[in-house]
Amino acid sequence: MTQKVKKAVFPVAGLGTRFLPATKAMPKELLPIIDKPIIQYAVEEAIAAGITDLIFITGRTKRAIEDHFDSNLELEAALNASGKHELRDLVRNIVPKGVSCIFIRQPEALGLGHAVLCAEPAVGQEPFAVLLADDVIRAAVQPTVALAQAYAQTPGTILSVTNVPQEDVSKYGIVHPGDELCPKVGDAVIRRHVFPA
Repeated sequence: MTQKVKKAVFPVAGLGTRFLPATKAMPKELLPIIDKPIIQYAVEEAIAAGITDLIFITGRTKRAIEDHFDSNLELEAALNASGKHELRDLVRNIVPKGVSCIFIRQPEALGLGHAVLCAEPAVGQEPFAVLLADDVIRAAVQPTVALAQAYAQTPGTILSVTNVPQEDVSKYGIVHPGDELCPKVGDAVIRRHVFPA
């Protein structure tokens, strides 16, 4: 029987140099899109895919990410006292009950692969998703939901990929996908690639 994907790794230790000067004092993952930080969109996508263990790989300048997902009892009490119950509930329910946040500090920035490796003690031998909170993708089926569904049908290493313009190639991790398509999930194009051991 195939294990469900219940864990997600969020490598958020980077310096955010592409977004300077905005990221000089604030983590890029907390830059807002309207009224919500970009990392929260990624977390909501993971939760929608059935993931219950959120593993954040942080750096020494990323404490604000942990604070964002932690309780803020003083703020909740102030909102409650002033009758702003909807805002109190919004703040209180950023991470729903039954979902755990785990924060692991990457001692030095040694790249994405090292950041994912830092999650090994929390991941163990279970399947997991890696979410990079650099892009928000609007789709009929969210990419992480599609990946989890594809994994349930065809276990293995599965990547969600998209084409990027040639002039933007240096901004992304690049793969040469194989020809084996996983079962179609919504509009998502999911390719399966088996990495040699």
